[in-house]
Amino acid sequence: MQDASTDPFVEHRRLLFGTAYHMLGTVTDAEDVLQDAWIKWHAADRDSVTHPKSYLVRTVTNLALNRLTSARATRETYVGPWLPEPLLTTTTDAAEETEMADTVSTAMLVVLETLSPVERAVFVLREVFGYSHAEIAGFLDRPESTVRQLALRARDHVHARRPRFDADEHTRAEVTAKFLAAAQGGDVNALMELLAPEVTLWNDGGGKVTAARRPLYGPDHVARWMLGAMAKPSSAGVRLEPAVINGELGLLSILGDYRVGALTFDIRDGFIENIRFQVNPDKLVGIQSGS
Repeated sequence: MQDASTDPFVEHRRLLFGTAYHMLGTVTDAEDVLQDAWIKWHAADRDSVTHPKSYLVRTVTNLALNRLTSARATRETYVGPWLPEPLLTTTTDAAEETEMADTVSTAMLVVLETLSPVERAVFVLREVFGYSHAEIAGFLDRPESTVRQLALRARDHVHARRPRFDADEHTRAEVTAKFLAAAQGGDVNALMELLAPEVTLWNDGGGKVTAARRPLYGPDHVARWMLGAMAKPSSAGVRLEPAVINGELGLLSILGDYRVGALTFDIRDGFIENIRFQVNPDKLVGIQSGS
């Protein structure tokens, strides 16, 4: 049996997970794909595998593509807004974290949801991980000319819909601290002052817990809903704490030692423009442990 320390699957696991997570937007599904890929890898004839890394990326890509195609039907009947699963992304590798933060942000994952499964696969492999059109064509068993067309269409689609935000780390930290103080203090006016006029809040409870089933619009509606939710008896004992979620500073909702929610937001000109609040207990595995 091959030593785990020299097993290519172990060596490239972070890349494989990143590929699956970018394609699926869920930690649980990404881990399931890696488990299936591990089984296929250890059942493969290693002597016939010339390039293990490429073989593993190809395997994960196609497993994720199949899963995403079937997941689309399920998401059409999802209760309330569907949001990606949040992921704590603080690691000891700051350079890699900075490089990945822009593409793994909640805002970007939401945009990727608007691509077709195969467009998403091509975009992730090309724009996130830097594979050539020829390599992607090999992964997907498609002509290189077709992959080039898919890549161009996907890139134009994403660039047209990709939110443009300008908050640096200092501004984000300052806005987050003010937001936290206003929310914990129940100060509706202070909270409203932080919200952009066109602010929108999406709340994903998946029908498992109480959550807004439609997007909320406007500073007054969003601020009062948030403070009302925090004042409910079911929220007693819940505290908010800053954390790096999907590459950006956000807030965790914590009850005791368990993380019961993740709040991420976009900032433009110093104001919060979009808020995404994930509270579906089935979609919180990625925030239960961090480095």
